[in-house]
Amino acid sequence: MSEPVIAQTAPETRGGSPAARGIALKTMRYLLLAIGGAVMVVPFLWMLTTSLKAPGAALTVPPEIIPSQPTLESYRRVMETVPLARMFGNSLVVTVISVTSQLITSLMAAYAFSRMQWRGRNAVFLLYLATLMVPSQVTITPLFIMMQRIGWVDTYQGIFAPGLVSAFGTFLLRQAMLSVPREYEEAAFLDGGNHWTVFRHVVVPMIGPAIATLAVFAMMSSWNNFLWPLFITRDERLMTLPVGLALLHGRFTTDWSMVMAGAVISITPIILAYLVAQRAFVRGVALSGLK
Repeated sequence: MSEPVIAQTAPETRGGSPAARGIALKTMRYLLLAIGGAVMVVPFLWMLTTSLKAPGAALTVPPEIIPSQPTLESYRRVMETVPLARMFGNSLVVTVISVTSQLITSLMAAYAFSRMQWRGRNAVFLLYLATLMVPSQVTITPLFIMMQRIGWVDTYQGIFAPGLVSAFGTFLLRQAMLSVPREYEEAAFLDGGNHWTVFRHVVVPMIGPAIATLAVFAMMSSWNNFLWPLFITRDERLMTLPVGLALLHGRFTTDWSMVMAGAVISITPIILAYLVAQRAFVRGVALSGLK
C-alpha cells in the first residue's frame, strides 16, 4: 500500500521579503525626514511671505499664505522707523570681536587641556565645564553691577566683554584635539619644535571643521543675543539689531508685516554664514562627538 505524498510548500515569510521591508523602512524614514523638514522650514517661509504683505494684511481672515500683491513696503518702513544701518553695524562689530576672541581663547585653552600635561588639569577642566550648568540669566545682575562700577555701561566693550571666552567652545575644540594622533606631535618635537609649533602647524590645521563649527555657533549666539545688550545699553546708537528690532512692537497695536521684515533682515547673515560653512559644520559636529 503506497504512502500518501505530502506536498512540500515553502514556509510563508512574515512581513514580505527583506527587499520589500527595506523599501518600506526607507520610505518611512524619508517621510519622517520630510515632515521634520517641513516643520522646520514652514515658519521661515511664513515669515518671508508675511514680510511681503501690505501693511495690515497679515491678520486677514482667512489667512493669505502667498500674498496676492507682494510689496517691499514693510522693508522700507523698517528702515525709516529705526536706524537699521547703525544697528546692523553694531551687531556686526560685536559679533566679529566675540567670534574672533572665542576662537583664540578656546583654541589655546583646548590645547592646554588636551595636549599638555600639568598637575590638576582634569580637575580644572571639570570646574570649567561646571560653568555650563549655570544659566546665563543668573549672571546678568552681577555682570551689570561689575560693568557699572568700571564705567562700561552704554559702551561697546560692555556689550561684547561677557562673550570674549566660551566654556562650550573650549570643550568642543578639546574633543576635536583629542582625536589628533600623538605621532604627529612626537614627530614635531623630534624635529626641534615646541608646543607653539605643534599648536600652530600640526593641531590647528587638523581640526578645521571643528573650528568652523565653533565659529558658526559663536556667531549665532552673539548675533541673536538680546537679553544682555538690552540690559547694558540705553543709547539707541549702541543698540544691536535684535534690541533695535524690538522697538518695532507697538504699545497697543503691532504691524506684523514690518516685524517680520525686520526678522528676515536679522536672520539673513546667519543663514548665509551657515550655508558657507555647512560642510565643515557637519564634519566638525561628527568628529567632535557632539550630539
